[in-house]
Amino acid sequence: MTESLLTKFKNKACIVTGASSGIGLAIANMLCDNGITVYGIGRNFSGDEKFTSVVCDLLDTTVAASMVKELMAKDDVVILVNCAGSAYYGLHENISASSIHEMVTVDLEVPMLLTNVVMRSFKEKGNCFVINVSSVTASKAAPHGACYGACKAGLSAFSASIWEEARKHGVYITDICPDMTESNLYRNADFTTDSDVEARLEPEDVAQAVESVLSMRDGVCVPSIKLMPRYNRIKRK
Repeated sequence: MTESLLTKFKNKACIVTGASSGIGLAIANMLCDNGITVYGIGRNFSGDEKFTSVVCDLLDTTVAASMVKELMAKDDVVILVNCAGSAYYGLHENISASSIHEMVTVDLEVPMLLTNVVMRSFKEKGNCFVINVSSVTASKAAPHGACYGACKAGLSAFSASIWEEARKHGVYITDICPDMTESNLYRNADFTTDSDVEARLEPEDVAQAVESVLSMRDGVCVPSIKLMPRYNRIKRK
């Protein structure tokens, strides 16, 4: 029988980026429901979150790193969930330079930077987790999403490498690759998720995967997870 998260992470804390909506919000809520102190980083919050909201624009990487350092000093943080994401879709020549910069920063640089900030402490503590929310596009061609797919491929490659670096220190790294999930990620696309619940993922599905990863007994890691709906369909706007 797996140990409950409430017992396993009693008096521990977690940092979740992208916690203001979508997958990040679902993960943050799941962790709160399991009795874990959660610091959710995002740009806009409703004000009625279960967790402690931390307003931060991740494009300002210096501020983001400082914010995480402060949280690490303030509480016993043992879980980092890199979930914030940015996506712009279309032919690559039509994607602006600022959009490319935003995707590379939010989807790849920030997870690498924040992992760098927490890793020394995580190795000293042991039994700590870094969970990176990547994408199914990390492992296949992504026409009309080339930059986004490349950033997620980089994130997945980073996850695999940092797992090999950190595993002997008791730091668990998991790369989660969801397919199309009901969220606002597709606000800059000419398509969105299908209305059929069997043709899309819900944010709570990804949160459940995170819960399963954290529920494994000590010594067992899940390096990667791919989540896909039954049907492969999108809806044009």
